[in-house]
Amino acid sequence: MIHKLPIQEFLQQAKSYPLLDVRAPLEFTQGHIPGAYNLFLFDNEERAEIGTLYKQAGREAAIKRGLDIVGPKMSGFVQEVEKMHQGKSICVHCWRGGMRSGFMAWLFDLFGYDVYLLQGGYKSFRRQVLDAFQQEYPFKIISGYTGSGKTAILQQLAALGEQSIDLEALANHKGSAFGHIGMPAQGSNEQFENDIFYQLNNLDPQRCIWLEDESKSIGKLYIPRALHAQMTRASTFFVHIPFEQRWERLMEDYGKKNPQDLRAAAMKIERRMGPQHLKSALQFLEEGNVGDFIRVCLAYYDKTYLHSMERKPKEPTVQLIFETFDAELIAKALIKAERENTSHGN
Repeated sequence: MIHKLPIQEFLQQAKSYPLLDVRAPLEFTQGHIPGAYNLFLFDNEERAEIGTLYKQAGREAAIKRGLDIVGPKMSGFVQEVEKMHQGKSICVHCWRGGMRSGFMAWLFDLFGYDVYLLQGGYKSFRRQVLDAFQQEYPFKIISGYTGSGKTAILQQLAALGEQSIDLEALANHKGSAFGHIGMPAQGSNEQFENDIFYQLNNLDPQRCIWLEDESKSIGKLYIPRALHAQMTRASTFFVHIPFEQRWERLMEDYGKKNPQDLRAAAMKIERRMGPQHLKSALQFLEEGNVGDFIRVCLAYYDKTYLHSMERKPKEPTVQLIFETFDAELIAKALIKAERENTSHGN
């Protein structure tokens, strides 16, 4: 049986059953619902061929050609789904909820599946994504100088039952000019937005949501404007960690990375770092002294971070000072500080 569902009901079903995106691979790569599997009806070349035929010869000619292409694939589609899922329920969508998903729904219905079909297709999902970013969320921001372990603190907050979103993990980037080193390639901005929405959609909007302080962009990806505006207005908790401890954390992250990658990253911030400081940092790197290279860069980032904090519309809500880095201890202190701050009506 085929069940046509609006987006929220569809996403709820997709938590339990395989989610099949039947669009072409190029469409899928540009952006898809997180967790979807690309069981494409037409590959990129076939989709282009049918689109051209539709424009030149009309709808019927395009449909006939589509049937010629899809016919030999039909058994393979069913076999592929049977391999990934033993049950008889699936979720299916295409771009607009038209012929591609309709055909797949018919095929799997024929084989006895319960098919949940997304009304309006992926296009309706994207509308939901963009609308969600206009809503207000109870964000709480963890701020701190570079190397303060903000990501590790976010992870510990999650382990303690708090709600959090690791934007840098979603972006495959650690945020600084060095943030791409050792990370997978970044995807599209559209997919970044989809991933953020998907996490927000699974959180309780009545409870606080912890985020790391970020600039408007993380690598080449941009945080949705309305969402970032909320982040700048949210209560901020500044975590102070001693310089030496932050340096040690950065040595763990970058101390054994390729020196050429470190050099290329430093060159990106030449104008802001200043020629003298950059020259000093690169000299240390050429000598194999990665530790002092990182010291020079860290001192630069401290000044940059302080300057960015001074330009923000308000001071951090709470300042938390620690002599050593202990993610669990800091996370518990943040939870306590947030609750006290909320109870005081700030």
